[in-house]
Amino acid sequence: MRPDLYSGRKILVIVAHPDDETFGMGGTLAFYAFQGAEIHLVCATRGEAGVVPEEFLEGFSSIGELREHELLCAAKVLKLQKVYILEYRDSGMLGSIDNDHPDALINAHPEDVAKEIATLIREIKPDIVLTFDPIGGYMHPDHIAVHQVTLTAIDLAGDQNFTFLNTKPFKPEKLYFHIFPRRFFRAVLPLLPIFGIDPSKFGSNKDINLRAIFAEDFPIDCRINYRKYASIRARAAACHASQGGGNQGGKFITLFMRLVGSKELFMRAFPPKKNRRIERDLFEGL
Repeated sequence: MRPDLYSGRKILVIVAHPDDETFGMGGTLAFYAFQGAEIHLVCATRGEAGVVPEEFLEGFSSIGELREHELLCAAKVLKLQKVYILEYRDSGMLGSIDNDHPDALINAHPEDVAKEIATLIREIKPDIVLTFDPIGGYMHPDHIAVHQVTLTAIDLAGDQNFTFLNTKPFKPEKLYFHIFPRRFFRAVLPLLPIFGIDPSKFGSNKDINLRAIFAEDFPIDCRINYRKYASIRARAAACHASQGGGNQGGKFITLFMRLVGSKELFMRAFPPKKNRRIERDLFEGL
């Protein structure tokens, strides 16, 4: 471990809900934070639409308050510099009643959200931005919305015509999308019905369509091996106990992590790759 290897470097992570930072990219964030990088996290909602066992709500006035508490716990474990929570509401999965809430992220004007994030980009001045892939990982409406507004925000942050609080134009050096590995799951999908599992209605709420998710394909441009920081990621996951984090994110996530090992994958949005060699460091070339 090199506690100063990435000293002076900054990463901005933009997600939708508490736990996205850990279950999706927690190993990578620990990898860089514990080697000196300054990592900032923007979370668009407090995860109000999440399903939480009743016993976890003791001492909390709402699901949102509980999940914010869990987020701040994970951020401390991962050694994040600062957490910024935007004032939007969790929209829930597609087709849920939460989609109709007036404060839901998906009902906000995209440019308004993008302006908030653009302002933070200018203030933080990150070398690298990390967010969801174009389908939001597993097609959650909020994840897709965050992906889209992040693209707009980066353009706004670098636009001289966008003026706000005397901030100066700034554009990150790189943008990456976190992606899930697909080869194994494509092989497994046809076998799931044998065990009585409908791949198009997966998960505890039957609202995840694995067939649609793994029909999409994204290139692997960077692979981060966080094996030395796996225990830190596990501790951060445990902070999200109401979401199954005490069991590494539930049975499915536990199985998933065992299968993919201590690696997280990213697609590089810009600058464009000139070859198909897979990077081992997000800061490669900087």
